[in-house]
Amino acid sequence: MKLPLESPDLSNLSDSDNKLIDKISAHSSPTDSKGRYLHWDRVRHLKPPEGLTSKQWWTGIKLSRMDMSKSLPLQSEQEQPFTFCMIDSILKDLRWLDRNAAGQMLTATPVINSDIRSTYLIKSLVEEAINSSQLEGASTTRNVAKAMIREQRTPNDKSEQMILNNYHAMQFIRDYKDENLTPSIVFELHKIITEKTLNDPDKAGVFREKKDDIRVVDSTSAIIYTPPDPSCLKERLDWLCEFANKTFDSELIHPVIKAIILHFMLAYDHPFVDGNGRTSRALFYWSMIKQGYWLTEFISISRIIKLAPIQYGRAFLHTETDDNDLTYFIIHQLEVIKKAIRDLNAYLEKKSSNIEYATNLLDNAKNLGRKLNFRQRYLLRHALKHPRFIYTISEYQSFHGISYETARKDLLHMSDTLKLLSRSKDSRSFVFMSPSDLENRIKKC
Repeated sequence: MKLPLESPDLSNLSDSDNKLIDKISAHSSPTDSKGRYLHWDRVRHLKPPEGLTSKQWWTGIKLSRMDMSKSLPLQSEQEQPFTFCMIDSILKDLRWLDRNAAGQMLTATPVINSDIRSTYLIKSLVEEAINSSQLEGASTTRNVAKAMIREQRTPNDKSEQMILNNYHAMQFIRDYKDENLTPSIVFELHKIITEKTLNDPDKAGVFREKKDDIRVVDSTSAIIYTPPDPSCLKERLDWLCEFANKTFDSELIHPVIKAIILHFMLAYDHPFVDGNGRTSRALFYWSMIKQGYWLTEFISISRIIKLAPIQYGRAFLHTETDDNDLTYFIIHQLEVIKKAIRDLNAYLEKKSSNIEYATNLLDNAKNLGRKLNFRQRYLLRHALKHPRFIYTISEYQSFHGISYETARKDLLHMSDTLKLLSRSKDSRSFVFMSPSDLENRIKKC
């Protein structure tokens, strides 16, 4: 990834520059005419307003941003505060998220229903675990990874281990969503995320050291970022936890912006030898869920980021090369969150359609529908699309988050009583197959 050009230094304006400020005041705006919050690396290639050079235009942009920026109680290694600007597009996105991620949603009926919530939640945990790990280099395919988690089998390689670790990490943050953030929680989260994946296992859940010589590099091994010196990491993590736990005036720091800042800052500090990206994204989820954005549990931001990883990296670099201006990263992450929620809506609408089809089919089969719970209906919808698919008790148990005995009873009822599945033995365990004539069997019930 090519490093963006550093923003020009405007701190030493001369008297002639002051006269220039008066001249460009008419073009002093934080965004361009299209409402875009652009970095100098982009602005310098665009046509400036009539009568101004690119640098003069940039001066007006920066002065406008300085006038409206909010300083945070978080600093760079050079002790310069991080800032952000609450521009119109951000306000608009936050209003959208307040309506669509924290309130009630008609399209989210399947995840509101307590009887089926755990099934959708487990699916989302698996999805984020897979994508977050793949974003950091895991190469296991989605189907293999899902099967591993469903079957609760031991990972075969580092890629599978990364995915399983991420799955456990997402479960961990749900368990601790009501707690204040502490360094101990961050360390434990990192231990979970990096279990059996580090060259040195002793580096799990501890700060990196000077000798580790950690640098962030691009695909060509060129250094694009050097994180803060290890000597200041303890103090910086204390600051981050204090920021995470502090209740801010909603007009000063919106809860979603707060979660995004936590994501950025842990990645900026890079406190560990590896797993910083996965830990920072997990911390974002913790903050969103803790602050009442319950729908976040059901989305995967890593899947969206993975579609355009260069934009993700560039959002970090734009902040770091323009006076610690977090607005770039905030704008990027708001787009990611919105896209993830829209994708969830599309998925739920599709599932709702499938539910309606299966419900109609079951309703037409006399009283069969009343003999099945949601889990069994869910399996039938899958089985109708996948003839001769094999189901096991342990996979069914893991997928729905229920006890082994409950899973066993569900499947035996469908095979032995209702004759909707074919049962056989594989070694010592029962396996259940979707018959190719399942639709006809349903209609006959």
